[in-house]
Amino acid sequence: MLRLSANPSPFHPSSLLSPSASLVRPRRLLRLRALAVAASASPSARSLRLLEWGKVCRAVASFAGTAHGREATEKQLWGVEDVSYEHSRRLLRETEAAVRLLGSSGGSLDFSGLDTVAVESAINRVSGGSVIKGQEAMAVVSLMLLVESLQGTIKAAMKQGEDSRDLLMPLTETILDAVVSKSLVKSIQDIIDDDGSVKDTASPELRRYRDQVQVLESRLCQLMDKLIRNADNEASLSEVSSVNGRCCIKMTGNKSSNFDGLLLSSGSDAGSMIEPIVAIPLNDELQGARALVARAELDALSKLTDKILLELDNIQILMQETITLDKVTARAKYSIAYDGTLPDLYLPNFEHGTIDTAKDGPVSTTFSDQLPKRSWKLFIPNAYHPLLLQQHQENLRRTKKDVASATSEIRRRRIYGQDIAEEDQLAADLDFMKIRVSPRLKKTMCILSSLDNLCFSLQVSELERNHPIPVDFMIAEETTVLVITGPNTGGKTISLKTVGLASLMAKIGLYILASEPVKIPWFDAVYADIGDEQSLTQSLSTFSGHLKQIGAIRAQSTSQSLVLLDEVGAGTNPLEGAALGMSLLESFAEAGSFLTLATTHHGELKTLKYSNDSFENACVEFDEENLKPTFRILWGIPGRSNAINIAERLGLSLDIVESARQLLGTAGAEINALIMDMEKFKQDYHEQLQQAQHYLMQSKELHNNLEVAQKNIVDHTTAQRKRKSRVVSEYAVMARSIIHKKFQLFRESAIAQRVVEEEKAAEKAKLERVKGPEPSSTSSLKKTQITNSSMATKANEDGGIPEVGDLVYVPKLKNQATVVKIDPSKNEVQVQAGMMKLKLKLKDVKIQKQRTSR
Repeated sequence: MLRLSANPSPFHPSSLLSPSASLVRPRRLLRLRALAVAASASPSARSLRLLEWGKVCRAVASFAGTAHGREATEKQLWGVEDVSYEHSRRLLRETEAAVRLLGSSGGSLDFSGLDTVAVESAINRVSGGSVIKGQEAMAVVSLMLLVESLQGTIKAAMKQGEDSRDLLMPLTETILDAVVSKSLVKSIQDIIDDDGSVKDTASPELRRYRDQVQVLESRLCQLMDKLIRNADNEASLSEVSSVNGRCCIKMTGNKSSNFDGLLLSSGSDAGSMIEPIVAIPLNDELQGARALVARAELDALSKLTDKILLELDNIQILMQETITLDKVTARAKYSIAYDGTLPDLYLPNFEHGTIDTAKDGPVSTTFSDQLPKRSWKLFIPNAYHPLLLQQHQENLRRTKKDVASATSEIRRRRIYGQDIAEEDQLAADLDFMKIRVSPRLKKTMCILSSLDNLCFSLQVSELERNHPIPVDFMIAEETTVLVITGPNTGGKTISLKTVGLASLMAKIGLYILASEPVKIPWFDAVYADIGDEQSLTQSLSTFSGHLKQIGAIRAQSTSQSLVLLDEVGAGTNPLEGAALGMSLLESFAEAGSFLTLATTHHGELKTLKYSNDSFENACVEFDEENLKPTFRILWGIPGRSNAINIAERLGLSLDIVESARQLLGTAGAEINALIMDMEKFKQDYHEQLQQAQHYLMQSKELHNNLEVAQKNIVDHTTAQRKRKSRVVSEYAVMARSIIHKKFQLFRESAIAQRVVEEEKAAEKAKLERVKGPEPSSTSSLKKTQITNSSMATKANEDGGIPEVGDLVYVPKLKNQATVVKIDPSKNEVQVQAGMMKLKLKLKDVKIQKQRTSR
């Protein structure tokens, strides 16, 4: 089938789609490293080599999930010299967003399942007019499904709040706009199986041809089994085999077979391959059926290639965005793995000799309120050298793995009943050594049965105790040159490298391996002169090599550069070296760099601080009791010589020691004594400062607890008051309701009782009239009724509306009442009869002539 040719679309980075890229992948890395070595002639590139920046690049790139992601990450990190301040801040925002996304989505940002090499091969095949392979097509499907999953993860994280939306914006600019062709995904999944093979359902022809192949293979197997069973030759062995896709019988032995066939191959050791004559037609038919299957598969893949060609540009965009996100995720995972801190990267303002942070402020939060009140040019507390920390974690992980393997081996031996010797002796050794290990590790060690396993456990314990020691860097704003002194192997060079690598990491968008908060300036370049620069090919001694490197650094450094000088002025006459070192540092302090860090053994360089405010002293601490460095930096204190004291502690003759002290002179001894007093004062100050900070933290915590308690009391009091008010209101409503109901019942009962009494009185009067003359009481009652009737008659005759205070007659109650309130609009009157107050219509009361006094 003829294929349509198409020009390959551009894909960035362009090197990712070169035809030779998928053939020999390591060549690119070698090319990158070759370029780095070729560029090492420049001072900045040589500085990167001296700082071992390449190892950091490889460590970060190892966190990328794809091959292209690892390559692109390492390439981006190597380009740290060309990164601008705005680009650095954008990279930090991307890393911060990825860290937030990893924290909210867990392991959703996993690119390890994507085969970018296969995707690249698919793009190259389709763009070059070739037919795509099944595995390449499934790699394209994996790419599209991964992008769709990433879009869902980012959208879910953005819904957590407005701050999350703003923070994740650097990752959403392009990935959310990417279009995933679901129709293409469905088309590929309908044709290609997960293992890359073409499905039977790809076409009716393919299914028919594969069924035919299965039938022929079954017939051939039955035929071969029959031939083998009919062979009655015990001296020879035979089995079914295949040669170039043709079914045959493999014969071993000296005797010949009892069936006719073609000898395909023979050998004394391998035996003879014989194709029976009766199997030749079936083999030929099988070969033809397989050819038809291959042609049907090719037709299905060809149609699928045409569909992919229509979406080729979109696939390239998805590939590019996925690799970009893989790079960002690699930086974020590295920062999380080593517990990094987001730095406050600022750009110095040199117009007025001051330092200002960027206009847009820090990346995410304001760090100034977290820093001590003093203005700092560089503030990195508890900073780790990334390579030392990486090596420590790798060694610890490797040793723990060995211990786990040894433990598994012991358990395996116990399961299979093998004896484990020396357990008692091992436990006794552990008790004797008093190893300080965690309970879990001690339990593991107690079940080990060999000296090697015990060594593994000792290594784990030793590694856990010997964690890399962090250093603090607190350089004031007015300091331009920092001079670090101290003994050899005290950590001076590691400290320089730590600052240099931290500056490069912040510039390229990585978190700094230190505690919060971190404030660091943006440097246009980091220049370093570290180690032995001796060159036999250029006839340069160590001193000459250092001078050549420092000269090149002085020529190229700017007021935005960081300069790191190790053992400045060393390698020549001490007096001349000290004078030259002082001159060089004063030159850098005037206009050579924004910040210069130098280590030295020359005591004269310590005095620069007292004549120039741009200088500051520091030294690495030395433990004279144990005769070893502590790897801590003491700020503001020049280092002192410990050679004579160390010699005395090591047992050198006292005569020699005293003679050396006399030769050194009283002035030197006084200076050393002064430095010792300063060190002691500094140590006491730090101890008291730490104690004060501890008490301050406690007081703040107590203050916060008191505020919380006070707030809880106020809230509780308010809640109790509201609850009481609500309860009182509820009971008042209930009381009013009960009183109202009781009053209604009482009024109804009183009216009913009066009616009953009147009825009884009327009946009684009637009976008495029938029987005879009325008693006096009846006569009196009757007289009262006549009087009331006459009064009602008079009220009816008068008519009109009563006034407040009038005495009225209520016929329903058969009693008098006093008017309390009148409502003419409703034609109602409120009266009071004894303890009762009633609302009645005007027609239900009769005004009497008699009225209460008003």
